[in-house]
Amino acid sequence: MFSAINRKVKRFVLRQQKKKPLVLISDTTLRDGAQMPGVRLRPAQKVTIAQALADAGIHSIDCGFPAAGSEELEGVRQIARQVKGPTLSALARTVIADIDLAAEALTGVSPLKRAVTLFIGTSPLHRAHKHEMGKSQIIETACRAIEYAQKYFEIISFGPEDASRTEPDFLFEVYENAIQAGALSIGFTDTVGILTPAKAGDMVRRIQDNVASMDDAMLAVHFHNDLGLATANSLACVQAGANVVQGTVNGIGERAGNVPIEEVVMALVLHEDEFKKKVTVNPRALASLCALVAKLTRFEPAVNKAVIGRNIFRTEAGIHQDGILAHPDTYMPFPPETIGAGPVELVLGAQSGRSAVRHHLAATGLDVNEEHVELVLNYLKGRPHNPADYPEIHEFLERLQPFMAEDLGEALAAERAQREAG
Repeated sequence: MFSAINRKVKRFVLRQQKKKPLVLISDTTLRDGAQMPGVRLRPAQKVTIAQALADAGIHSIDCGFPAAGSEELEGVRQIARQVKGPTLSALARTVIADIDLAAEALTGVSPLKRAVTLFIGTSPLHRAHKHEMGKSQIIETACRAIEYAQKYFEIISFGPEDASRTEPDFLFEVYENAIQAGALSIGFTDTVGILTPAKAGDMVRRIQDNVASMDDAMLAVHFHNDLGLATANSLACVQAGANVVQGTVNGIGERAGNVPIEEVVMALVLHEDEFKKKVTVNPRALASLCALVAKLTRFEPAVNKAVIGRNIFRTEAGIHQDGILAHPDTYMPFPPETIGAGPVELVLGAQSGRSAVRHHLAATGLDVNEEHVELVLNYLKGRPHNPADYPEIHEFLERLQPFMAEDLGEALAAERAQREAG
């Protein structure tokens, strides 16, 4: 009787949560992200990242896969002991021993903040070659694991691996049985990153239309970026009614990585009028969070990476520099302080114009005029010049070196070394 009442209460709370105009952001940097080749996070480093995620307002953290090894288990244990705020989840196969380990790893976490995510492959490929199971066996195995997990967990998520390549009718059947067995959240996973936004959004709508118990579970989406569409796919699913988006900081992860949570957060923040949904993540924490993960994983995002790449607030183009000096918004998607970044960098190089040169010269504190601006501009652009002019602007160039494009800065340093050598 108590179990039936408990389930009704949980379903009621869940339905109220689903009515809120909110997209919950779930982070899997410490689990799926850490599976990226070359990335190895020690337990203490995982705690540092988990605390930063909590401080940023992440709703839930996929802390790790305890059954993967002793160090993975210890990482989850330490996060459970030290990090408060988000829901803390451990990954487990639909295997009793995995569930026991997940429960052990999260010992001490409040039942309202402790979760397990169960998974089993459901696509024809996974059924035939990985599990060697038929459809009924997959459903039976999943439901048995969900029912067993209720021994330890109030919050149980279920994610069919390779859902995007699973026959839709079978996928709907799997979801319905999982919810009936006790799952409070189901995940639509694009494990190999093959979907497009139209197909992803359509599947989310079909899941809601064809899973009879869908009102009793949250719908989460998990995309990989193999076609460069993970962010677009996630946003299409939000528009179609998904409640949770799971991704990683900086988009790290297997192959081409996972959906970068910073991209999803900023798209939702900047286009709240379109999505009509809020997030609990503080966008001002994104720059420092991404920098922390880059440092500890030793994986530096590309300079042109969306949202947090170094070049987002950095330009060498003269027309853009002139516009930014007139008003920063002319060539910026959003002010750098929006994500806790900055300042804007006007790089001096071959593409620069007078405005940026004049701006940086004025900041040197030296007495300069338009002739000096012209001489510096000629130097930057590699125009034919009279070598006799350069002693006159040598001090200017030395002070401007920190703002120069890398190749020019290196060339200037080489010239200085040559002069000093005699």
